[in-house]
Amino acid sequence: MTDEDTLAAFGAEVERWVRANLAAMRASGRWYAELSARGWLVPHWPVEFGGAGLSSEESAVVRAVLAKYRADLPPQHFVPITLVGPGLLTWGTTEQQRRYLPGIASGADMWCQLFSEPGAGSDLASLATRAVPTDDGRWIVTGQKVWSSFADISRYGLLLARTDPDRPKNAGLTCFLLDMSLPGVTVRPLRQLTGDEHFCEVFLDEVEVSDAARLGPAHEGWRVALSTLHAERSGLSGDSEAAGVALGPVLAAARSSGAWCDPVVRDRLTGLIATQHALSLTTRRVRPGDARGSVTKLVQSELAQRICELTFETAGPAAACWDGDELGPEAFGLLDSRRLTIAGGTSEIQRTIIAERVLGLDREPDPDRGRPWRDLRRG
Repeated sequence: MTDEDTLAAFGAEVERWVRANLAAMRASGRWYAELSARGWLVPHWPVEFGGAGLSSEESAVVRAVLAKYRADLPPQHFVPITLVGPGLLTWGTTEQQRRYLPGIASGADMWCQLFSEPGAGSDLASLATRAVPTDDGRWIVTGQKVWSSFADISRYGLLLARTDPDRPKNAGLTCFLLDMSLPGVTVRPLRQLTGDEHFCEVFLDEVEVSDAARLGPAHEGWRVALSTLHAERSGLSGDSEAAGVALGPVLAAARSSGAWCDPVVRDRLTGLIATQHALSLTTRRVRPGDARGSVTKLVQSELAQRICELTFETAGPAAACWDGDELGPEAFGLLDSRRLTIAGGTSEIQRTIIAERVLGLDREPDPDRGRPWRDLRRG
């Protein structure tokens, strides 16, 4: 058997098990506990930390099957599983790994990402949140974060703060594992285009953080952040179903409505099918942390938007009408999909990463390179 045959057989086995057990275990409330016991919530993690020890290719197959049946953890668990977990596995001390990884692997603990700021989004390295060391081994953190998904229900946050303003902006940063219940932490949800409020802004007012909560070396937080961002982009990959946007319904709707007979619509649908298949195959080749994850992240997010746009169009005028304050499903999908090319790094940033780190093209000149952060013009 070829590697593809082996993966196909493994995928069929996973799918048979999911179909045989999902309904009964979901009804009894045991589904996620069983996935955790099998290590399938984090299939690529080592067994000792709650994973299944699978290869990246096998893990992608498990994630794809679970996504197909809407059987994986809700989207709020993306940050702890895809960003924080790999960060702890790479940079965490033994004590930190023992303390935090079990709660992530079981889905018991929620985490948020505290990176972006009002003045530091795509240019994350310019962030201004400060962490000042004290004489007794603590850090005093002051600043503001924004676009932190599910921060209002998170027990912990992965925080990136500036600890040495005399170094260049990409240096002098440090990562912390922040307890969101600490005094001085204030979370405010932000109302989105769809009416949902899972994005939040977080205010940090002289929050006292122990040095034991530092992830990685002091002032080396940019390296820690990059490793988690690479993992995030790989995690925001897979076919469109992994982004919560299935291709099947729009194909079925096009056939039932007769839109499939329109050559323009049929050409667009055929393009979506081809892109979906190519993306699924490419995802299997990209290992976690690989810069090529920007390729699959870019394609997945833009593919999902194209599916949502065509779904809205083929639904006809009724898609633009709904009763009450709740959006209809086609309108909700159309509006909600706009975030996909922003979250995890904008499409523009992904194209820059692909050009520089995948294709090896020359980097854009940076006039601020090497200058101390405190001397930079901001705002």
